[in-house]
Amino acid sequence: MRYRRFGTTGVEVSTQCLGTMNFGRLGSTDPDDNVRIINRALDGGINFIDTADVYSHGESEEIIGRAVKSRRDDVVLATKCYYPMGDRLQRGASRRWITQAVEGSLRRLGTDRIDLYQIHKPDWNTDLEETLGALTDLVRQGKVLYLGSSSFPADWIVEAQWAAARRGGERFVCEQPQYSIFARSIEQDVLPACRRHRMAVIPWSPLAGGWLTGKYQRGQEPPAGSRYDPTSPFMQGTVSSAEDRSSPARFDAVDALRGVADQAGITLTELAMAFVTSHPAITSTIIGPRTMKHLEDALNAADVDLDTGALDAIDKIVPPGTDMPGIDHFTQHPALLPAARRRT
Repeated sequence: MRYRRFGTTGVEVSTQCLGTMNFGRLGSTDPDDNVRIINRALDGGINFIDTADVYSHGESEEIIGRAVKSRRDDVVLATKCYYPMGDRLQRGASRRWITQAVEGSLRRLGTDRIDLYQIHKPDWNTDLEETLGALTDLVRQGKVLYLGSSSFPADWIVEAQWAAARRGGERFVCEQPQYSIFARSIEQDVLPACRRHRMAVIPWSPLAGGWLTGKYQRGQEPPAGSRYDPTSPFMQGTVSSAEDRSSPARFDAVDALRGVADQAGITLTELAMAFVTSHPAITSTIIGPRTMKHLEDALNAADVDLDTGALDAIDKIVPPGTDMPGIDHFTQHPALLPAARRRT
C-alpha cells in the first residue's frame, strides 16, 4: 500500500479508501463478515474508511464503529450527510439538519470526532454559506476535523472556496466525485478546480458499478446480487436505464480494455483501479467490496502502475473528458432544468 498527502492537511492516507456502502442490510447482510473485511483492509495497509449515515440507514456506521473500536487512532474516518434519514426535516445541508445528523453519526460510529465530514450531494435549496457556517461550528467544537464535498460540480466547488473565504470559516479540503474509465467528464473541470484549490480527491465507483471487472456479459442477465441486478437493493450504479445496462458501446469498450490489460499483464480490475490512481489529482480511490474476494482483488491493484502506452490505449477507447452513454453524476444541476435553459 502507498500513501499520499491529504490535500493541504499534512495527513497521509492510503491510496485506497475502504468504502462501505455495501455494509449492512442493503449489501452484505452478515455484520460479522463486514467486520472481518474491515480488519483485513486495515491489516492490508488501508488507513482510510468512508461511509455515510444513509448507508443501510445507519447500519454501516454502526458496523464500522464496532470494527475500529480498538483501532480508532489508526484510522482516518469519514462519513457524510444529506440524503433522507427520516421526514422532510431530516435531510439536506441546512444548519438544522447538519447539527442533528452529526450527532447521530458520532453515536453510531462510537467516536468523539469525525475526521472527514462531507456533504453527500449539493443542496441547491440551501445557501452554501449556511452549510459552511454550520460545518465550521462543528470543527470549532472539535466534533469534526476536516470538511469535504461529494459529487459537487466545478462551479460549486469554486463557490464553496469563495464562501469559506468570505466568512473566514473552514473550507472543503476534499471532493468525492464519480471517476472511472467510463466516467471521465470530471477531467475537464472538477479535477482542475480541485488541483487549483489544493483539495484532496477521493473518487467513488472506479469500477463503474462492476462493469470494469468484466462481470457483465453480452446477452446475459446481470449476475444475481450485482448492482445491475433488477432485484438488487443496491443503488442502480451509474446508469439510468435498462438500455444503458445492455449498451453495445459498453461491452465493446470492456472487450477493448481487456486487451489492454492482457498486454500489460494485469487483470481488468487492476487496469481500472490503476487508471484512476494514476491521475495526479487523485489522492485515494474508494473501493467498495461486498465480499472478501472483492477486497483481495482491490488490494492486489494497490501497487499497479500503468505505463504511457497503456494510458494512451485507454484514451483511444474512452477519450479524456468524456463519459460513456448513460453515466449519471447525480448532481441534477438546476442550471440544466428546462426552465433555466429556455426564455419564457
